[in-house]
Formats: sequence, C-alpha cells, structure tokens
Amino acid sequence: MKKFKRFAVASLAAGMLVLAGCNTESTSRSEEELSSSNSSETKTEETVLEPITINPNIDADAVIQSEGPYGESAVSATTLELTVEDIEKIKEGNYTAALVMHYAGNDWSKAQINGLETTFEKMGIEVIAVTDAQFSAEKQVSDLETVMARNPDIIVSIPTDPVSTASAFRRAAEQGTKLVFMDNVPSNLTHEEHYVSVVSADNYGNGIAAAEVMAEELGGEGKIGVVYHDADFFVTKQRTEAFEATIQEKYPNIEIVARGGISGPDDGLQVASAMLTTNPDLDGIFGVWDVPTEGIVAAARTAGRDDLVITTIDLGANVALNIARGGSIKGLGAQLPYDQGVAEAILAGYALLDKETPSYVAVPALTVTQNNILDAWEMVYSTSAPQEVQDALSK
Repeated sequence: MKKFKRFAVASLAAGMLVLAGCNTESTSRSEEELSSSNSSETKTEETVLEPITINPNIDADAVIQSEGPYGESAVSATTLELTVEDIEKIKEGNYTAALVMHYAGNDWSKAQINGLETTFEKMGIEVIAVTDAQFSAEKQVSDLETVMARNPDIIVSIPTDPVSTASAFRRAAEQGTKLVFMDNVPSNLTHEEHYVSVVSADNYGNGIAAAEVMAEELGGEGKIGVVYHDADFFVTKQRTEAFEATIQEKYPNIEIVARGGISGPDDGLQVASAMLTTNPDLDGIFGVWDVPTEGIVAAARTAGRDDLVITTIDLGANVALNIARGGSIKGLGAQLPYDQGVAEAILAGYALLDKETPSYVAVPALTVTQNNILDAWEMVYSTSAPQEVQDALSK
C-alpha cells in the first residue's frame, strides 16, 4: 500500500510536468469535466466495495467434526463476515500485518498466504512481511523478533513448536499485536488475553473422508497401514484419530495391521518402504498429509505394488495429478486453505474493531476423488486446476 502511494505521487508529479509543457487549449480538461470524472471515480469505488466472507459455495450446513486445541466446539467459518461499514472503518486505521509461517514452500501455505494477502488488500491492510521458518522453531522465534521490530498491528502465524515458540508469541501479544493462529496455539496462551482466534480446517472431518474413500475402494475389507505424524501437533493428531476411529467403528473387516510415524514431510518413503517390507500383503496405506504421501506412492512403486490403495489429507499438486491419472491415490479429505486465509483476515478485522471473536473457527471438510477433482481444486485454491491435471483427467 505504501509502495502504491509513492508510485501514485511520482506518477502525479510526472503528469503535472507533462501538462505544464503542453498547449492548455488542446490538452487540459475543464474544472467541470474533472469534477465529473472525480465524482464518477468515487462512485465506482463505492460500488466495488462489498462485504467480505469466505467462498459462499462452501456448505454452510456442514457439521464440523473437529474440536479446538482446548476441546472447544468449532464455529463454522461460513458465519464470518465483514460488512462494508466494517471495511471502511478498518481502512481508516492504515493497519499493517505480518505472516509468520512455519513453512511457506508447499501448496497449502501458498494458498493460505494468497487468501490472507488478497483479503487484507480489500481491507486496506498492508502486509509488511511474509517469513518462512523452514519447520525450525529457532528460526521462527528469530523471524518473530525481526517482524516485531516493525510493530505490526496483526500477526497471523502457525507455531512450528507450541512450547519453544510460546514466549516469543507472548511477548508479541504483550506489545499489543493482534495474534491470529492457524491450526494450533502456543502453550499457555489464552483466547482474548493473548490471541484473537485459531482457524483450522475440519481435520477430524477430513480424516473421516479419507477413511470412507479407503473403505469404499477396498470393498469394506482388507489389511491397511497408517503413516502418522510422530509429533505433538494438534491437527495431524486429529486426522489420524479420525481415520482410525472411522475404520475401527464402521468397518470391522478392515484391519489396521501396521503403523509408522514420521517426524517430517520427507520421511514418507522410508516409513512406507519398511511397512511394505514387513507387511507385503497390505491392501492400503493412509498418509497423514500429501507430501509424505508422495513418498508412500514412491515406496509402493518400488515394491511393485501399483494395486495399493492410498488415501491422505490435503490436495497438493502432485497428489492431484496422481488422482487424475487414476494412480494409487484414490482420494483424500481436503482442507480449504485459501478460505482459511480469508477467515483469518476477517477475524483480525474483528479484533481491530473490538468485536467478539470465537476461540476456534473451522472451515468444513471436502472429500476429493477423481470424480470431482477439478471442481475440488477450484474450491480449495480459488483458481482453475493446473493444465497438467486437466489434461490427465481428459485422458
């Protein structure tokens, strides 16, 4: 926003110099014409300003299965809205925001950032920093300290580690910065006193979706493995719990015979390879999110197990291409990260306006299979699917 203002001032000055060197009769407009033009431009601005909500095509009646970090019932993100009057008040504040990410290199993070930046721009809020901690808690603490030197009014973040980052986030809150979290909360921080809200996908609902796709593909029977996240991370725990509970409670003829934990996104290949070596008769494997699931696909290919049924969470580009091609990944439960970003920005606006905020907000789950892959991609990322995915589906 500040860059735009500088550009606008420079452009105006250049324009005045040009006008000064031109013939007044041939190039200048009358005061009446200028007044009419300015009035027209003002009216145009007023007509484009409209309330901000998440995508209205998201099912507002969907039941949210997840609970918040402290067991809170979720408020659906479909209920959030900033009115035109709200937006006008926020614009008057010339506020700034910083996005302090745990990782910024995957499709999920990029979509979150896109949703946040797009919505903040509509609100007249300047995003002054976007940082990438590369999954390092130490780097995220350093990023926070660097960002806080610029005194942002808002920080939107996902704590890389809820314990080791807690003190840094607490200091930011005590300086008066409005904190909105994605997915998880730093330890010993409380709603309203320290942070505005937590926004997440319905991770439990997405775990259920992945289990249902698995069960359908296996015809309700078989032996499967589970690749889970071996870390104290609230949202990934919910996914695995939901997947396993759904299989155990609804599908007694499907047996979970192997479990393997990953500590990071690159561990999927190693864990799945060991699982398939020990259990060569596995019929399927669930991966806790899309990137390690790419490793599961590679392990299945190496083992000559193209018949293995794989399901996961998150619609990344590579898993979308696999689904479109009719590969090992048969479906997944998708987060809606773009709209999570929109919801986070709206809640930041609530805080700036001193509006009451719920402690935990969730965006409904979305089941994705080959049958709805293109529509699902547009819902998840607010843009058309990559051409490669479209071409694979048409074949």
